[in-house]
Amino acid sequence: MGRILLLLVAMPIVCGPVSYLVGLVWKKARDIFVQSAAALELLLVLSMAMGEDTAVRLDGFCGLGISFASGGFHSLMAMLTATGWLAATILSDEYFAHIKRRNRYYLFWLVTLGAAMGVFLSADLYTTFLFFEVMSFTSYVSVVQTEEEEALRAGGTYLAVAVIGGLVTLSGLFLLHFQLGTLQIDQLAQTAAQASDRTLLWVGGLLTLVGFGAKAGAFPLHIWLPTAHPAAPAPASAVLSGVITKTGIYGVAVLSTTLFLHDGSWGAMLAVIGAVTMVLGAVLALCSVDLKRTLACSSVSQIGFILVGLAMQCLLGSHNALAVDGTVLHIVNHSLIKLALFPAAGVIHLSTHSFDLNDIRGFGRNKPMLALIMGIPMLSLAGLPLLNGYVSKTLLHESIVEYIHLSGERAWAYTALEWLFLFAGGLTLAYMLKLFLCIFVERNRLPQEVLDKKWRRHGGYIAPASAAVLLTYVGVMLLLGLLPGRFMDRIAAFGRSFFQGAVPSHAVDYFSVVNLKGAAISLTIGLVVYLLVVRTLLMPKGESGRRYYRDPIPGWLNLEYGLYRPLLKFSTQVLLLAAAFVDRVGFRLLFRGLPALFLRWSRWLIDRRSRLVSALTGQEYTPRPSLEQVVDDSSFGLYDDQPQRGNGVMRSLAFGLILTGLGLVFSILFIFLHR
Repeated sequence: MGRILLLLVAMPIVCGPVSYLVGLVWKKARDIFVQSAAALELLLVLSMAMGEDTAVRLDGFCGLGISFASGGFHSLMAMLTATGWLAATILSDEYFAHIKRRNRYYLFWLVTLGAAMGVFLSADLYTTFLFFEVMSFTSYVSVVQTEEEEALRAGGTYLAVAVIGGLVTLSGLFLLHFQLGTLQIDQLAQTAAQASDRTLLWVGGLLTLVGFGAKAGAFPLHIWLPTAHPAAPAPASAVLSGVITKTGIYGVAVLSTTLFLHDGSWGAMLAVIGAVTMVLGAVLALCSVDLKRTLACSSVSQIGFILVGLAMQCLLGSHNALAVDGTVLHIVNHSLIKLALFPAAGVIHLSTHSFDLNDIRGFGRNKPMLALIMGIPMLSLAGLPLLNGYVSKTLLHESIVEYIHLSGERAWAYTALEWLFLFAGGLTLAYMLKLFLCIFVERNRLPQEVLDKKWRRHGGYIAPASAAVLLTYVGVMLLLGLLPGRFMDRIAAFGRSFFQGAVPSHAVDYFSVVNLKGAAISLTIGLVVYLLVVRTLLMPKGESGRRYYRDPIPGWLNLEYGLYRPLLKFSTQVLLLAAAFVDRVGFRLLFRGLPALFLRWSRWLIDRRSRLVSALTGQEYTPRPSLEQVVDDSSFGLYDDQPQRGNGVMRSLAFGLILTGLGLVFSILFIFLHR
């Protein structure tokens, strides 16, 4: 069984380069090979799930060795990853039919699959980190696949957040290993409970949280999600939202259930982060006029719901049954929903060549199958009863209510959290109604006969294979929502041990009056927001008298361009200025006993030699660059606001490697100074 664990990680990584070589000879064979590799991965996961729980370790690999484990939440996330990847691979066949560089895409696609599987099956945080970083670099290629300006800019954001977050996490893992002597997940809770210095434990935990939280899309490092998803191809967006973000949640969950098991302070901090994330993401989604950006901001919001669930687990202690089950189920539900919605958005884009709501308005009219494919996941995410999203949100809501009864003097704070939870759920319905009515009910500004010619595709608007995959996802959602006691409770129990969850004292009556009341409040908020905000403030009338969609959020409120990019650019300029200063005057500082006249004479001789060489060779004389020119030179791939095409991928990769090197230096200095 241990060999299956290694195969699950290694097989896709090996198949990636093979698919590239096959694609050089025969493209159709490459497509079949990639789909076969994804199908084989799913079969291996099924084989692992049906066998006994096991673990395997490779000592000495990358120094500390790596280890993997199966069973419980590990196997659940492996199943979710394998099924999602196979579905997205099938959908890629239609989406990439007329797109170049598919060899490169599939190479990194399969390697990313192996790296994501390595994260979810990891039995220690060192293994988690190694595959976490591999996944960050390989999934970057999916973001910049088109190499358009928007994609390259989004790729730069994605890479910057991934690299900086990963290196901060590495510093935290150094501290944790130094203090605890181990990073094995099954040993962390015991060793952390015996730690004498809780301050150092918190420092290591917070640093580790940064990288995992960034990948999950938690505030304030959520900035890559709204930019990466609109730029990436739809199948890639599906796994970015449905799977890649969950690798970050996996890391946060490990910290919350081991180092800070039942720690109220850690839970309170996660509750604040989760509350801001779920409300902010919902507001951004409500205001967006881009279909994929709306879905991306929705992912930010749903990550906030999951973080609130993790917070409740810490706060409730041994009474965390509802919080654990709700967290596990919302992770699964969100993945299923986004693995359906993003490919459906890609189907619309293939016909309309746009994601702008004003352009795609009315595309879904007279398309009942597409309305079913998108409508069910949208309503499920909004928490409509009889759908799977309602079940997980009900459990999360009830866990907050349960803690309110136990919190005493702090009840007011968690009552506020409950209302933020219901409000964010209402906003979910509002922006999903906005999307659904825009696509399937409203009419486009162009005449229908013009739209028929503009949107017509040979062979129909969706391929049969894509339709079958998406309808399968819809069927699973309906089955889970209609029979939650039979299916969803079992799924929750499957992942309960990983979260140190208690067994519920009684079965949850999901359709009781109390639970339906919570859903009714949230849905009512959503209807009111849609009618009073979306249909008025967000849809003003144009000159023709027709309403149009607009985004009212000013550009200066953009956290990335208003804070992070200027801060990083300033820091880079300071480093370059320091390096240039050392280069210019370092010799003088080292040998300041030498006369300054000798230095000036040496520079004069060097300048004359350069002029003489230029005159003899006929080349134009280039004077030595000034400090300002050195600082402003960004030819090595800085975090540019205006990325260049052509070599943009290599420029951004170079930037990532520069960040990695600098980060490693600072991490090592941090550890040595701390010791």
